[in-house]
Amino acid sequence: MAEEKKAFKKAIKTSTKKGATSKKDKKKASIKKEGRGKKYIEASKQVDKEKLYPLAEAVDLAIKTATTKFDATVELHIQTGLDPKTADQNIRGTVSMPAGIGKEITILVFAEGEDAKAAKAAGADFVGDEDMIEKVKTGWLGFDLAMSTPKMMAKVGQLGKTLGTKGLMPNPKSGTVTPDPGKAVKEFKLGKIEYKLDKDAIIHLGIGKVSLGVEKLMQNINELFKALKSAKPAGAKGIYLKKASITTSMGPAIRIDLSNL
Repeated sequence: MAEEKKAFKKAIKTSTKKGATSKKDKKKASIKKEGRGKKYIEASKQVDKEKLYPLAEAVDLAIKTATTKFDATVELHIQTGLDPKTADQNIRGTVSMPAGIGKEITILVFAEGEDAKAAKAAGADFVGDEDMIEKVKTGWLGFDLAMSTPKMMAKVGQLGKTLGTKGLMPNPKSGTVTPDPGKAVKEFKLGKIEYKLDKDAIIHLGIGKVSLGVEKLMQNINELFKALKSAKPAGAKGIYLKKASITTSMGPAIRIDLSNL
């Protein structure tokens, strides 16, 4: 008798599922299948995926199609024609954003003595030597950027597995290994950012917040492209900067016309 009741309940449950699929349920299933939310789908309708937008128009559209309630980061993704496996083409550097990035970053500096005092006076959030190294070893990563003086790098090197996998390891090319930590802290606090090529020859980076507005974001983008132009390797062949798109956190991508940049 108990087994019959179970079979009966299962049959009712199955038939209810099959017969009660409403239009609303189908729409939800469709959205879930696409892996995108309703806000994203509505925002993406404003974007012509085949069009190359002039910079000002692309930035304006990126802001208008931001789908988050918080102040979203505006991201730039640039496909290059470089070969990341070739040492002199694996570009990496820094650029100071003239309008800032609209975000206060948290900086950790590995330094001692006068260098530590200078870093603290410049606004570093965390400063230390072996004490900070031990803290990071425990898994603490309460910072956005890590810096070190050259003298400290022999000790900081033991954090390679912890910081390296997170892209936080201090590096001379990114300006985060420096004999003048005070100056470096000030520059990064004011909006200096790092760019680098990934394994697919793409540069991904945030260039500011939606709240900065079109004009300031354009200033930052133009400054970035100037820096990339200066960083072009002598051995680069073919098209250097192939294509670029701009988007916001969880927003649709908008293709940029690079012909005038």
